[in-house]
Amino acid sequence: MKALASLAAKSVFLATAALAFGLTAAEPVLAEPVAIRFGFAQVGVGNRQFGSSNSAAILHSKGFLAEEFKNDPDISIEWSFFKGAGPAVNEAIANKQLDFALQGDLPAVVGRSNGLKTKLLDASGLRANIYLAVTPKSGIASIADLKGRKVAQFRGTNLQLATDKVLAAHGLTERDVKFINMDFATATAALATGDIDAAFGQADYLALDKQGTAKVIYSTKGDDPTFTRHAHLLVTEAFEQAHPGVTYRVVKALVKAAAWASDEANREAVFEEWAKSGIPAETFRADLDGQSLVYRNTPVIDDFLVAAYRDQIERAKGYKLVRGDVSVDGWFEPSYVNKATAELGLEGRWPRYDAKGQQQTAAK
Repeated sequence: MKALASLAAKSVFLATAALAFGLTAAEPVLAEPVAIRFGFAQVGVGNRQFGSSNSAAILHSKGFLAEEFKNDPDISIEWSFFKGAGPAVNEAIANKQLDFALQGDLPAVVGRSNGLKTKLLDASGLRANIYLAVTPKSGIASIADLKGRKVAQFRGTNLQLATDKVLAAHGLTERDVKFINMDFATATAALATGDIDAAFGQADYLALDKQGTAKVIYSTKGDDPTFTRHAHLLVTEAFEQAHPGVTYRVVKALVKAAAWASDEANREAVFEEWAKSGIPAETFRADLDGQSLVYRNTPVIDDFLVAAYRDQIERAKGYKLVRGDVSVDGWFEPSYVNKATAELGLEGRWPRYDAKGQQQTAAK
């Protein structure tokens, strides 16, 4: 709560400063052309240039960001999608190739520990479920049966530490399992050939279950919400400092995308947009069955999000995945999303949750 109180105070200060310097919905006249270089820590099936399961994917596929800057000839938008997920995004940021990115919690923590200067602007892809798929011949019927078995995991992504929480809840650790590092596409193929016994991954494993290629025996849906995975929109400190007005407009466009993607009237349309990634719409339909769009597509920074990242930092330290001290202090920057929700009349649109994932406020 102290962290959020500090964030709230900082938000008021920045919002006041923004008004003082003319930070409104419109960016002041630019001294030179600006390229918004936006990266995704994901890529579609067969290298399709689309994301899925988050509001940033809607920002891209539905053209919300393009619409925001359509009358600004000096502002261009570049999209990049990374098969290497979060670690690849970190490398691109380190090489000064990106300004904004959709990225998961663990790789962002690792990047911060290695000196990457970023700000986390809002949530995008919160509380994503984890699925455990097993081969039909493996004989694995529960998480406890994973002991000593070959299991795929995309290490270095926001899946890794979330998986460890699930294992711990069932009396296992990483040392009990023969983990093999595979990206999602490789793990899917390995399940089909039987080269591995099981794989932790995303909702696309539901399609394998339907095909009979693999069987999903566990998901975090309905389990402890702290077991789920989280992602966010980040900006480099250099870009934010140079272009605060453009930064705000990017966030405002994402809040618009999140509002559209949170509207139950758009439920099937949201799944069809995500299906542009090559993952069938029915997969997202099954993944979000019993869950509201508001629950998954919120952009707000609340106690739950801050606590989740603080917990990831401590767990990453325990696994020696980060160097030295890493703190959330000064990392989250909620002033942009707070201003955008106010300007768009969306205050209270998304409930806020406490550190344990319990709802604190009702949605309007």
